[in-house]
Amino acid sequence: VGDPETPLGPAAARHGLYALPMLSRLAARHPATAGGLLLPYRSVEVARQMAEWLVRRQSLRPTVLAWLRRHGRAAAAFLVPDAVGPAGRPRTHAEHALRQLAAEVGAEAVRETAAGYGAEAEEIVADLLAGDPLEAALPARMPSPCTWTDPALFPQIRLTGGRGALPDDAARHVTTMLQISKPGDVYPGLATVTEHCDAGSLAEFAWALFETWRFHGMPAKDSWALHALGLLGDDETVRRLTPLVRAWPGENAHHRAVEGLTVLAAIGTDTALRHLHGISQRVPFKALKKRAREKIDEVAEGLGLTTDQLADRLVPDLGLADDGSTVIDYGPRRFTVTFDEQLRPCVRDETGKLRKALPAPGVKDDPELAPAERKRFAALKKEVRTIASDQLRRLEAAMVTGRSWAAAEFRELLVEHPLLRHLVRRLVWLGDRDGMVTAFRVAEDLTLADVHDDAWTLPADATVRLAHPLRLGDELEAWADLFADYEILQPFPQLGRPVHAFTDAEATGHRLTRFEGATVPVGKLLGLTKRGWERGTPEDNGVERWFSRPIARDRHLVIALDDGIAVGMVDAFPDQTLETIWIDTAPGDYWGSHTYPHRLGEIDPVIASEILADLTDITAK
Repeated sequence: VGDPETPLGPAAARHGLYALPMLSRLAARHPATAGGLLLPYRSVEVARQMAEWLVRRQSLRPTVLAWLRRHGRAAAAFLVPDAVGPAGRPRTHAEHALRQLAAEVGAEAVRETAAGYGAEAEEIVADLLAGDPLEAALPARMPSPCTWTDPALFPQIRLTGGRGALPDDAARHVTTMLQISKPGDVYPGLATVTEHCDAGSLAEFAWALFETWRFHGMPAKDSWALHALGLLGDDETVRRLTPLVRAWPGENAHHRAVEGLTVLAAIGTDTALRHLHGISQRVPFKALKKRAREKIDEVAEGLGLTTDQLADRLVPDLGLADDGSTVIDYGPRRFTVTFDEQLRPCVRDETGKLRKALPAPGVKDDPELAPAERKRFAALKKEVRTIASDQLRRLEAAMVTGRSWAAAEFRELLVEHPLLRHLVRRLVWLGDRDGMVTAFRVAEDLTLADVHDDAWTLPADATVRLAHPLRLGDELEAWADLFADYEILQPFPQLGRPVHAFTDAEATGHRLTRFEGATVPVGKLLGLTKRGWERGTPEDNGVERWFSRPIARDRHLVIALDDGIAVGMVDAFPDQTLETIWIDTAPGDYWGSHTYPHRLGEIDPVIASEILADLTDITAK
């Protein structure tokens, strides 16, 4: 019992059935990483969990199939009761699981197991296995056709292989399939549609449905038209939908925006996940940002990754060459594009001369190729601008938080990435193996070098972090001189970053009095949200009375504000006084009568330096 390669495998092997309740709760919360722990077990609860995953979690299908194959007919004994029970999700899930099990061990074996529950159960299961699964999946009450879904008004759905298009009647059936599908419970007939129809035309058909639904006022009863985008949409759908999702909370449509996040997650392409991650980081609506983060966490968990690891894998290479460049070909003229420390494009002609900008096509350039290439460059420039702001923020945050990468991840996802390499080689990194830490940089040829500019090899079992200047100690000045000698410009302040520390008196107390009483413009204060600070919860009259900076799971530096920030009217109180600043277990109001046991000296020196730098910056006159 138990997988020895899983950390909890030995516990499962040692404690057997006694460990099952704990493992079941763990697998339900973290199915991607802990689902495999249930493979040795057979019970009604485990069978229900596996059946649910089969229907609702496509990424867990291999785990479910492994469980079904492992237990065979014995698995059927735990699925049959739900499959012949009352209508509802458990029955639907069990029916799907029994059909899958019949494909694995044979329908006769499943029927024989059902016979053990009586003749009625045997008959129900026999009908289930003999019946058409598409008919069985239909709801008891079919929805009425929408008056606005006339296929004649929508783009045609083309068949694959140039075999023509679906007639209007067939397109109406596709619309009905979309109507009866729900998130996590998709009508199985759509799988046949997507198999035989052109994906691009399906996406256009779904978008036309969605736009028509919007035109008719987006009635809630027909929100299936929004979720249809998650079933049939593509990357172009993502680019069209994302601006709407960002705007909907400001139009009193928060619930619809949350549904939009579900659609982006359902589309699930790298482009969709990048846009979802962008909403989770950069949107003015706090509640929507939180839900987007939850969706990203769900996707990351489903892949067995952390949110940061998923974000690393979502950075597109934009079709760049391995050396991080691309060539813009005008025919007679060719230009090479690389990127500077801010990922701004740098254009050089064939002589290597740096141009201020990509020139417009001339009369001697290829009349078809040159305009197309200039358009490609414009699109590349626009996409890189968005990516750059995200990646600069992520790397700077990683330097502050001390986030680490495994050596293989560092090389594959950062050093060898054709776009990120332009940032990676302009920073100082720390390689840590068994407590032995070496600072290094990535040279232009992607080799590694230490502070003496000697070649250095990163051990395969090492971890890598970005070096905060406080972590470089006595080597800081030498690194600064080396980068100056090579004229290496950094993407954000690292070697020249100001460092700060609490005074001895501050470190032993819970309040940071040196900034108390300072008055700052509300705009400067809100700017701190880009550096990890968080706005408070609206209290009386919709006013946020505090601002806070998370330090650890149960530690926050909190600022009590006077007059506070008015939600939706941030200019109502244009100047904010930093009334009280203290360390606490959670953000909230400051009470002089309370005892505050934590001390500022408990804060990690790097986090402390960043907090002091932020407060120094916003209070500077």
